[in-house]
Amino acid sequence: MRLLFGLIIISSVLFSCNSGEKAPDVSNISISLKTQRFERELFALDTAHFQANLEQLIAKYPSFGENFLSAILGTDPQWNADSVSSYVKGFVAAYRNVYDSSETVFKDFSPYEKELKKSLQFVKYYFPNYKVPENIITYIGPLNGYGDIVSDDALIVGLHLHLGKNFSLYKSELVQQTYPDYISNHFEPDYIVVNNLKNIVLDLFPEKLEDRSLVQQMVEKGKRLFVLSKVLPGSDENKLIGYTAVQLKDCYEHEKNIWDLFVQNNLLQTIDNNIIKNYIGESPKTQELGDASPGYIGSFAGWQIVKKYMKKYPETSLQKLMATDADTIFQEAKYKP
Repeated sequence: MRLLFGLIIISSVLFSCNSGEKAPDVSNISISLKTQRFERELFALDTAHFQANLEQLIAKYPSFGENFLSAILGTDPQWNADSVSSYVKGFVAAYRNVYDSSETVFKDFSPYEKELKKSLQFVKYYFPNYKVPENIITYIGPLNGYGDIVSDDALIVGLHLHLGKNFSLYKSELVQQTYPDYISNHFEPDYIVVNNLKNIVLDLFPEKLEDRSLVQQMVEKGKRLFVLSKVLPGSDENKLIGYTAVQLKDCYEHEKNIWDLFVQNNLLQTIDNNIIKNYIGESPKTQELGDASPGYIGSFAGWQIVKKYMKKYPETSLQKLMATDADTIFQEAKYKP
């Protein structure tokens, strides 16, 4: 079974709303999507007959159950059934409060199912040959582990990483070591749709950034953000890139300064990954731009380059855009804020 793991994340303000173009009518595109609440079944297992009930539950989810045990919970394939059962039983006991919180936040999951279904209609519109998932599987996993995942047939939603940025356990040392505040601030219910569509975009177009210059990597990031904006029309841009509304507004107001950072320091053609990660990788800020600046600022600049290119060549399909070499896009866009 193929799994694409995502570790991740509202107000509408000037420059932050993705509503410049009229979205296509996708109402006639049929999408079959149903939600299965795996975590409810897991946490409702009879403790007196836990092992037998767990085996039945795992068998009920043939494309997810075994991966939940091994990839998400980290059980050892060499363990016997008793050891697996004991480990999972301990997890259920330890995470009962997380489950209870998820039941409060996600008592009704239908609004998210509706949003995901609509976004899959746009995916099918732009990429008709892509086999969209037919199921949503919600689950609870370790707070320092995986979040949202896309598999061959399902969008797998880690509710434990969508309980709201102020959820007390996100501030624990265990979680902070993996997900510091600048990441856990995105652990809101509103990020379920964005995260899952990001995973689909990466499933459609896996990133291959090795041995590429900074500007090439920036454009590749920008291409995927542009596609994401098309399959989530009307979404706030800050949510798509993972900035706050204020951060994105400031980026647009200081767009020239951001670009000058790359140009004046001769960074665009560098292939030094130790430098590149400062502008592409996850980080709380961009050092040269000050403490209030967001991280991965290269993705923002790359997105603007792609927007400029698509404005010049509006007839370009998303498939053609993704197939176009990053250097070609950069040269043709002639981006200069």
